[in-house]
Amino acid sequence: MPILLLSFFAATATAGEGQVFLKDRPGKNQVVAQCAMCHSLDYITAHATILDRAGWEKTVGKMINSMGAPIDDADKRVIINYLAQNYGK
Repeated sequence: MPILLLSFFAATATAGEGQVFLKDRPGKNQVVAQCAMCHSLDYITAHATILDRAGWEKTVGKMINSMGAPIDDADKRVIINYLAQNYGK
């Protein structure tokens, strides 16, 4: 029994450390490619309960206009739709 518990805790402690898995829906590839170049994807999951579509629009706009994220208009629309539909309140 102690070996089984030790194995469980070792696997739990190392499984997926630092990894964030986003919903596999249209737009995910753009989000991963554009957003993860500057920050961790846990920013998305951490803000899912507080940002609605308008909040995601403002956030993505800030990333582009204030932070200099190189996101074109087409990708911006796809990213906002993905975030609002999958991680919006």
